Amino acid sequence: MNSNIARIRFDAAIAAAGQLRSRLNERLMGQPSVVDQVLVALIANGHVLIEGVPGLGKTLLVRVLADCFAGTFRRIQFTPDLMPGDITGHVLFDMQESRFLMRQGPVFTNLLLADEVNRAPAKTQAALLEVMQERQVTIDGSAQPVPHPFMVLATQNPIEHEGTYPLPEAELDRFLLKVFIDYPSAVDELDITRSITGIGNSFAAGAPPAGALLDAGAIHTLQQTATAVAFDEQVLDYVVRLVRATRNHPALLRGAGTRACLALVSGARAHALLRGASFVVPDDVKAIALPVMRHRVTLSASAEIDGLDADRVLGGIIETVAAPRE
Repeated sequence: MNSNIARIRFDAAIAAAGQLRSRLNERLMGQPSVVDQVLVALIANGHVLIEGVPGLGKTLLVRVLADCFAGTFRRIQFTPDLMPGDITGHVLFDMQESRFLMRQGPVFTNLLLADEVNRAPAKTQAALLEVMQERQVTIDGSAQPVPHPFMVLATQNPIEHEGTYPLPEAELDRFLLKVFIDYPSAVDELDITRSITGIGNSFAAGAPPAGALLDAGAIHTLQQTATAVAFDEQVLDYVVRLVRATRNHPALLRGAGTRACLALVSGARAHALLRGASFVVPDDVKAIALPVMRHRVTLSASAEIDGLDADRVLGGIIETVAAPRE
């Protein structure tokens, strides 16, 4: 590709990513790191597991993101009685027309919010495995592709465990990132309350959404551009060493698998593009290392007794594994 054309393409992608970030931060106040991580997953064509207590704007985040590119948005409330067909769809017989009809489920959308995903049993959760990996759903032996772009944003409550089911490791591994959403700061919470109630401010959160910034094709171009972000061989070696270091740590019963290497590469490229660069540096890898690996490792029993969590252990690994000089 001509260098001038490539530069124009990167500049356009960087500008588009910046527009998305600004719009999301404008509507989801006080959560800049969550916004950045969700955008990294979108640009890297991945899925996100969001953990946080109710009422912190998870649904708002998905709605605003869908509005940003005129995308479709569906929400599924996961419950113990939810069936796989309620997610993917099913085939039914039309008595009047005497033929079978295919009814597509809510998974046929651009952005799918799987709310409280751990409240459904494993059989129902498994209905997401194929579509998250293959971007298609098999119904009655027929493979049906989902719209592009397609992204699953699943949520779970870190406090309530009654009536929940642990997510299977195969499903966890299909999430590019696990993101923690926490309470906003006092200043941000005041701004949020002011904007929603309209007190002292003409803008209210219930106001009509702004127009779309991009279309679905532009999101696809953004994702394709991210795959062309330069990745040095030394940084790639650093990624592999970082993942392998999780497999012989005494505090971890199970380390991260090879898919973590792939997630670090694609996530680091997306992070580089989001910060306005056309090449990856070690800090891009470090910035996404925790959300990429925290759900891909298992603590040992002794580590749990000592009060350690995955982030503390992984943070120590990130500090000890030598990064290449930029």
